[in-house]
Amino acid sequence: SEAIGSTLISAEEWLAHPGSVGKPMSCQIHILDEDGNELPPGRAGEIYFEGGLSFEYLNDEAKTAASRDRRGWVTVGDVGYVDDEGYLYLTDRRHHMIISGGVNIYPQETENLLVTHPKVLDAAVFGIPDDEMGQRVKAVVQTVDPADATEAFAGELLVWLRDRLSHYKCPRSISFEAQLPRTDTGKLYKGELVKKYSM
Repeated sequence: SEAIGSTLISAEEWLAHPGSVGKPMSCQIHILDEDGNELPPGRAGEIYFEGGLSFEYLNDEAKTAASRDRRGWVTVGDVGYVDDEGYLYLTDRRHHMIISGGVNIYPQETENLLVTHPKVLDAAVFGIPDDEMGQRVKAVVQTVDPADATEAFAGELLVWLRDRLSHYKCPRSISFEAQLPRTDTGKLYKGELVKKYSM
């Protein structure tokens, strides 16, 4: 795995800034928009490190070059924001971004909300091809009780999401799986789901 910068947070700091991964150590963090402009605190964008560790992708000069901006700042594709006190929060990965009707949607927020529903055990949100919008938001859910994996519950869940999220971030449809594909370390194999539901 890549390492280009580090952050540190104490237990006391985390209680004051829940969800944060801390402040940078021996480097500076910059949050940039798609055009490379620095964003203010509270606005999510791609995370770049200045003055952090140097790294190269193994046998991939193009990927290494793409990880650097014109100032030499480096990214691994994480998306997040800093608060007014400089604490960093991770929100997603750039390659998970869904582009629907020209709008950038980071699915992590929707996934995080889905798993707070008492009947949902696990969830994945991703983009699938759409002739009109480019991509549309799709959710696949693993329910706590397999008997809840019904069209009726999918409809209830969509209404529940729309009451809590901007509509453009909500899935257009929800499907169910007995278990979502994950590695031994818990990383979701979204590619498998994208392939299955894009057909």
